[in-house]
Amino acid sequence: MPLHLLSSPAAAAKLAAGLRAAPLRRCHSFAPAPRHPDRVSLATCLSAAAAARSAGPAVAAAQTKLGMSGKKQVLISLSDKTDLAYLGNGLQGLGYSIISTGGTATSLEAAGVGVTKVEEVTNFPEMLDGRVKTLHPSIHGGILARRDQEHHLKALKDHGIGTFDVVVVNLYPFYDKVTSGTISFEDGIENIDIGGPTMIRAAAKNHKDVLVVVDHNDYPALLEYLKGNQEDQQFRRMLSWKAFQHVASYDAAVSEWLWKQSNKGEMFPPSFTVPLELKSTLRYGENPHQNAAFYADKSLSLVGTGGIATAIQHHGKEMSYNNYLDADAAWNCVSEFDSPTCVVVKHTNPCGVASRQDILEAYRLAVKGDPVSAFGGIVAFNTTIDEDLAKEIREFRSPTDGQTRMFYEIVVAPGYTEKGLEILQGKSKTLRILEAKISGKGMLSLRQVNGGWLAQESDDLTPEDITFTSGSERAPQENELADAKFAWLCAKHVKSNAIVIAKNNCMLGMGSGQPNRRESLRIAFRKAGEEAKGAALASDAFFPFAWNDAVEEACENGIGIIAQPGGSIRDEDAVACCNKYGVSLVFTGVRHFKH
Repeated sequence: MPLHLLSSPAAAAKLAAGLRAAPLRRCHSFAPAPRHPDRVSLATCLSAAAAARSAGPAVAAAQTKLGMSGKKQVLISLSDKTDLAYLGNGLQGLGYSIISTGGTATSLEAAGVGVTKVEEVTNFPEMLDGRVKTLHPSIHGGILARRDQEHHLKALKDHGIGTFDVVVVNLYPFYDKVTSGTISFEDGIENIDIGGPTMIRAAAKNHKDVLVVVDHNDYPALLEYLKGNQEDQQFRRMLSWKAFQHVASYDAAVSEWLWKQSNKGEMFPPSFTVPLELKSTLRYGENPHQNAAFYADKSLSLVGTGGIATAIQHHGKEMSYNNYLDADAAWNCVSEFDSPTCVVVKHTNPCGVASRQDILEAYRLAVKGDPVSAFGGIVAFNTTIDEDLAKEIREFRSPTDGQTRMFYEIVVAPGYTEKGLEILQGKSKTLRILEAKISGKGMLSLRQVNGGWLAQESDDLTPEDITFTSGSERAPQENELADAKFAWLCAKHVKSNAIVIAKNNCMLGMGSGQPNRRESLRIAFRKAGEEAKGAALASDAFFPFAWNDAVEEACENGIGIIAQPGGSIRDEDAVACCNKYGVSLVFTGVRHFKH
């Protein structure tokens, strides 16, 4: 969530009380009011700051000695003019003289606020189609001069330059411009702000003497601070941090855009910055002893791409660290299927997957695949949840005993009918109901390792993108090949070593995360039971051995078709084993490790 500054303990307490008293919204994005607002709002650090201190008699004496007027000046230059009239009137009421640029000055004048235009200060007109307005010593000298350095103040006096006490600036809407649709390279370049970042950085560097504000949500805190004649350096430092972070995120967007404009098709630049925005603090991390937070990735490449990070939460308890991981795994898996599909996930592994034209039947079959694991899991659909499906989710009993009503942490779907949402909300007060858009393709995937990051292209391959090549004497029948493709697509989302057994567009059993592929196979067969006979088996990688190992064990258990990547020196052994048992073997040519 955007960080809004609090200028005093009283303001911090007021905000905290307001957040506690605020009613919950029925529908919100993944930026709900935090459970611990003081962890993200700066209230804690600012409440603990020292009491107001004097500005320093030595500085005042130096200014008087040099004959400086002591006039309080504010520089305002805004692209986003939200609450500008409120700010201008507030500053004017506190006795500040306002210096402003172009459209900002016009808006202030329209609001009845007295303003001096920048060119009256610089004695130099705006030029080069607005590219040069504030890049002038009369502006930057007044921002950067240190008030505790007599020679700085003398230099200002010698050149007739006044000081600025406050700088309020935000930047050209570059991010919005380049993500709003097709934009020419020249238009993109013209929307890169130069003067704004320069003023922000100058004020942020000299924050001991100059307050810098880049967010209209901080205007109330700024006015309160100025009204109280406070000299809280912690408040100034947090404003400075926010300013530098604002410019850094802006520069990251410009850099990303320029790289893509200059390096078509090249995914890995020599260096790059990922701009992250805090959406919420979490109760805890993967475990209760770990603090955690959730950040949204504001990279240009992710605008409009969907996924769990941009999902809407309609109902339920706040999301946890593990909830995000599991919901992401479920949504990524179900989004792969074209037919109406239900996916059930537990600990990021799909434990039930089924596709049917009747989505209610798909739901029942997905749960039946492993009802013990499904209990307390995440249920995802790639179709709108209507009244009938919502009733089925709410009332469905566990196949293990036919009595226990199924419990889920999260339900996620691309949409809900009004009645469907109402019924689901009645299942549980804690059930998290998410609405998500299909995730984009061709994304850059990042993963952290100690001291660095791994980057790779997202794994977007589907069965339609590859060729299933028969390697055995018995060619697969059409329905067997369809089962193999379904099993292969499920195995893509199961942690390695991954084995999936499937038939008739339904996952019957899976084995995941075992260092020994044979153990994963045995787990999958144990879950599939007698239904494994004639089914398809997919492996995310080749079997290292054939005879007296996994391939023969699969054949002996009655499997009808095996799909594996191939490319191993043991392929001939696998072929010979399948030929011995009359099992069809197909090679995909694609390995699907998932860690």
